[in-house]
Amino acid sequence: MRPAPSAFGSRRSRAREPRGPCWRSTSPSCHKTLSNCTLHGFGFSRHFHVAVFNLTLTPACEVLHLQYGMYVWPCAVVLAQYLWFHRRSLPGKAVLEIGAGVSLPGILAAKCGAEVILSDSAELPHCLEICRQSCKMNNLPQVHVVGLTWGHVSCSLLTLPPQDIILASDVFFEPEDFEDILTTVYFLMQKNPKVQLWSTYQVRSADWSLEALLYKWDMKCVHIPLESFDADKEDIAESALPGRHTVEMLVISFAKDSL
Repeated sequence: MRPAPSAFGSRRSRAREPRGPCWRSTSPSCHKTLSNCTLHGFGFSRHFHVAVFNLTLTPACEVLHLQYGMYVWPCAVVLAQYLWFHRRSLPGKAVLEIGAGVSLPGILAAKCGAEVILSDSAELPHCLEICRQSCKMNNLPQVHVVGLTWGHVSCSLLTLPPQDIILASDVFFEPEDFEDILTTVYFLMQKNPKVQLWSTYQVRSADWSLEALLYKWDMKCVHIPLESFDADKEDIAESALPGRHTVEMLVISFAKDSL
């Protein structure tokens, strides 16, 4: 492991880019279906079930916000691989996934014996329903789903038990959300100062940085090379979508605690 000089380079352009490659639906409506997700080329090559939207996709310069959480993005697969690599340490650990969407990392953590809570925005009930369906399809009735809106101090946030690991797949996407995410994580770190945020993101631009916000909230970031947990694969997520982006793995914790 080596410290990252900056989580996202220097500064990122404020022009909004859709999460993942530039795609949008060609149909006026999206029809929800329950789909299987078979993952190959990784140590956890297994068959999982995730709830997704059945979309006809075409290249475009924008993507509908409602579709963001309905796809297994490459970041989710890399984060799941990191969990699988550390699977022997997961049984009994309290794990919270934020911005879970179809919840692949959280589902895998639960399958490995962690006590998992899945969360997505309280303002997006359809995303929470997707989380519930993924749990149901994987026979995980013990996994709780809660609505957490980043930056909001809600009853759901206040009543969360102390966590050991927070999972975040590609949540550092919109710059205006960065501090809301970190304030939520900071609140959880107050409950357990040794909690770690395991996060993956796609390098889409070199124009934004988390460095100042991490310093403000007394956090540190360690960059985890993909090859260190066998995630440096060409066929990551088996995605045929254009616009390949480098996926990075970060571990964020309180600056005063060593990893």
